[in-house]
Amino acid sequence: MVIFAPFLIVVGIGFFCWLMFTLAVFALPFAGGLYAGLWAFHTGAGVIGALIVGVMAGIATFMVGQIALACAPWIWLRGLIVLLYTVPAVIAGYSATHGLAQMMMPSAIWQLFFSVIGAIAVGITAFVRFTGMAPPEPAGGSIARV
Repeated sequence: MVIFAPFLIVVGIGFFCWLMFTLAVFALPFAGGLYAGLWAFHTGAGVIGALIVGVMAGIATFMVGQIALACAPWIWLRGLIVLLYTVPAVIAGYSATHGLAQMMMPSAIWQLFFSVIGAIAVGITAFVRFTGMAPPEPAGGSIARV
């Protein structure tokens, strides 16, 4: 059992890091859904109602971002939309990495250093994944709108 413990710790940390990078794109929709669900629960919707409201609000937040990104005519507006979805991912990455760093090392300076590195890595990952979801520019330069 002692032989498997270090291996399982590495696998567990690797799994949580993979999960953090995978879900970084969804930090803003998750937060929106969480706050909407908590609001619904505290206004008397019950657990099932709050869960439904939270899931619907998270999906709506994600879909609004996708539609806004697809319909944005200017590159600077697309950049602002991507930034709006990337900043919460950076904050979540900093918090998650700082939590892990506090468990691993006693020095506050090294905790801060690794937390900033983790935030940058998660931010870059979220930026790349979210811009990968964006539709490409039209070949003709503009789209005829109906």
